[in-house]
Amino acid sequence: MNVTQALGLAGVILLAAMSPGPDFVVMLRSVLAGGRRAGLGCAAGIASGVLAWAVVTSIGIAGLLAASAVAFTVVKLAGAAYLVLLGIQSLLAARRGGYEQAKQPEVAQTRRSAFTAYRQGLLTNLFNPKVAVFFLALWPQFLPHDATVTDTAILTAVAALTSLVWFTVLANVVTALRRFLTASKVRRTIDAVMGTLLVGIGVRIAVSQ
Repeated sequence: MNVTQALGLAGVILLAAMSPGPDFVVMLRSVLAGGRRAGLGCAAGIASGVLAWAVVTSIGIAGLLAASAVAFTVVKLAGAAYLVLLGIQSLLAARRGGYEQAKQPEVAQTRRSAFTAYRQGLLTNLFNPKVAVFFLALWPQFLPHDATVTDTAILTAVAALTSLVWFTVLANVVTALRRFLTASKVRRTIDAVMGTLLVGIGVRIAVSQ
């Protein structure tokens, strides 16, 4: 294991994280609903999901999952259903309307929002079968069969930390724009678009082979 390999992995993980997908949409949704703390919670949840996928890929469980048609289908359908559920919630929020400008939430409410966002970020990443396929294709390029436990731990940490850094930056950027984004008309449009995207992504995952 050398610095070049670690940086190469970080670059690939960063490019994958930056591409629009379920993680991005859930992050945006979390910040708009709960502010910066919720966004940071979501970032930690997504990074935890990446960490979990890196670990299970390293010990071979992800390969078994991909090789089992039944197990892979269960994960795929569970992930699709979860994204559709989040999408429907956003669409219902857009339909109800009645948004107010962002206010300082109470401490207890903020903590609940952060925990909810963490859970949503984690589950969205864990239930995305494309993440499993991504790691199965990526890991052998950086982790040879004779890799040590230390090598595996370093690569796993690099993958998780890269995701955490990117989504933390994204959470702060969206937070800076939150006052504009949470204006009633803008928020309603964003919720409608996010809801449609989440439902669409969920359906696409469900019907994918």
